[in-house]
Amino acid sequence: MKRYVSERMYNLPVSSIRIIFEKARSMEDIIRLELGEPDMNTPTHIIEAAKKALDNGFTHYTPISGFEDLREAIAEKAKIENGIQADPKSEVIVTPGACSAIYCAILSIVNPNEEALIPDPGWPHYEACVKMAGGTPIHYPLLERNDFRIDPYDLAARINERTKVIIINSPNNPTGAVLTRNDLEVIAKIAKENDLLVISDEVYEKIVYDDAEHVSIASLPGMQERTITINAFSKTYAMTGWRLGYAIAPAEIIAEMAKLVLYTSTCANSIAQRAAIAALKGPQSFINEMVEEYKRRRDFVVKRLNEIEGISCKLPRGAFYVFPNIKKLKISSFNCAYYLLQHARVSVVPGVGFGEYGEGYIRISYATSMEKLEEAMNRMEKTFKRMLENNID
Repeated sequence: MKRYVSERMYNLPVSSIRIIFEKARSMEDIIRLELGEPDMNTPTHIIEAAKKALDNGFTHYTPISGFEDLREAIAEKAKIENGIQADPKSEVIVTPGACSAIYCAILSIVNPNEEALIPDPGWPHYEACVKMAGGTPIHYPLLERNDFRIDPYDLAARINERTKVIIINSPNNPTGAVLTRNDLEVIAKIAKENDLLVISDEVYEKIVYDDAEHVSIASLPGMQERTITINAFSKTYAMTGWRLGYAIAPAEIIAEMAKLVLYTSTCANSIAQRAAIAALKGPQSFINEMVEEYKRRRDFVVKRLNEIEGISCKLPRGAFYVFPNIKKLKISSFNCAYYLLQHARVSVVPGVGFGEYGEGYIRISYATSMEKLEEAMNRMEKTFKRMLENNID
């Protein structure tokens, strides 16, 4: 009997993140720290805008690139907050989530056998999309000794005549690292010298702490014409289920991305788009309150982890994840995550799910209540102690 599933799909591995996620769903009394989404609800004024849109009949197809007034609001936001000058008619596209924006961006620029430089550890979506485009993902390491930031010399050494694009993500998932302005200036120099494109995933842009500053690489001299900036409403406005993202890029690339949106989803959700306008134009105080609460949780989780024998954890400067080092346990990250799930009843993500350089770490999301985090840390502390005593492998 012939194989009916395409080779393309056979070559896409099942993420260890999904394995842990599905196992956790089937169990009781689990504290879920593997989920990468805000635990807050979408602000009321955004929800009210969606209700109003329903009442006003916004239940039909929208323009492929999104409602024009939403694209105008995105362009205005990008100009004021990110230093990016974009024509809303030709350089902005609204997509069904950032996942779609990244998929459409990569398939629009990467040819078969061309290479894309992707962060490791990094969100697995990048590698999967590069493979679906027929390209080759080339991992560049984000090492703990460099605060999980990019080493420009290592990055430059991986470039050859087949390299097409550098993918960056700051603040980073899973490490919480934030690239500095100097980091981005060096990356921009490398991109320009080698005539490369950059895909900059900035979905966590508002979730930064202490003295960290988010900088969009497209705002640097000579970079807007070679950068695809990806963003979304999911993390900033607690709108993960609304599935709405966007991209800002040169008109030639946006036109090709629009073709893919047309053939894969026709358009982004009409109701969510009307709500997104309210999100951008409405009160923003919710964001500061959310970030302050995340900071309180971050500080608590990092402190507790560093008090556990065998565990060490850097203080992340962005996003809502910690990425503790578990190497002293002498156990694989997947086995560690599975053991914590079975014995501590806490679900975390194995670092290897984010790439080779994620091995030896686990990702913990602190986007949940302080009460749950306190209980989770108590459970994990006891279980880690047992793992050290019993040499679990």
